[in-house]
Amino acid sequence: MEKSTDRPDRPLKERRTYFDSENRPVPRERDRDERPAAPRGEGREGRPAGGDASAKPRYPHRPAADRSIDMLFGLRPIQEALNAARTLEKIYLLRGTKNSMTQEITDLAKAANIPVSLVPIEKLNDLTRKNHQGAVAFVSPIDYQPLDNILAGLYEEGKVPLLLLLDRVTDVRNFGAIARNAECMGVHAIVVPSRGAAQINGDALKTSAGALNIIPVCREPNLKETISFLQQSGVTVVACTEKADASLEAGTVDLTGPVAVLMGSEEDGISPEYLKLADHKLRIPMAGQIGSLNVSVASGIMLFEVLRQRLLAGA
Repeated sequence: MEKSTDRPDRPLKERRTYFDSENRPVPRERDRDERPAAPRGEGREGRPAGGDASAKPRYPHRPAADRSIDMLFGLRPIQEALNAARTLEKIYLLRGTKNSMTQEITDLAKAANIPVSLVPIEKLNDLTRKNHQGAVAFVSPIDYQPLDNILAGLYEEGKVPLLLLLDRVTDVRNFGAIARNAECMGVHAIVVPSRGAAQINGDALKTSAGALNIIPVCREPNLKETISFLQQSGVTVVACTEKADASLEAGTVDLTGPVAVLMGSEEDGISPEYLKLADHKLRIPMAGQIGSLNVSVASGIMLFEVLRQRLLAGA
């Protein structure tokens, strides 16, 4: 019988190396006492005291935490961007700050239908770690188009307008999917409010599969006035709501003429004040137990019915 002392020695397990938040090797507790003391002027791990930038992390390709390329910060850059007529998505200003520059930024933003929010310092610090001077703005990846010019151009070209109105759709991926539906179904423009709409950013562009680079988007300060303008211009406003009595498949509403489809928010649908203004209200028939659809799915169904009627009519 083989004695235990005659057994071959087991191979030692390879020691696991741990790394800290800056990807530097962290010694095990029992190895700390065996490490030589760092020379004077150097901190722990042999790094120069004060965190010299020459000591690079393990993964130099890792991007910085604040790497947004569509952000402006500082009062002067935002002011110059507005004077240069750059399209800004939204502006955040430090609450309680009042001077000539913030007033000019507010006035220029109002003239360009750019929403401005007065926020606490914590909100600005969450947006960027840079010296923002109490002002942060997001640059829009698209240029918004004036609705009246688009509508006039469609009539001049002999086209039958098909527009999509979005009331407080705030999810960027929903918005991107809606834009993709709209472009595929032949929508001529998407209309959104200046406030309470999804921010058009990289996620929205990606979800739209490039549709937001094709289909015009109009940003209007007041959807109530926009609905009235469309109706006075000969456009029928059709609201999609589960509260409607008329069902979409019944074909009771003629969608072959100039139409603007109105879709509501993810939370509570179309605002009552807009719902009252609609020329027609339609609900999407459903056979399942869940009583509502995602707004991007619902918009696709509504726009398909418009396209179906137009194809059958040869419009």
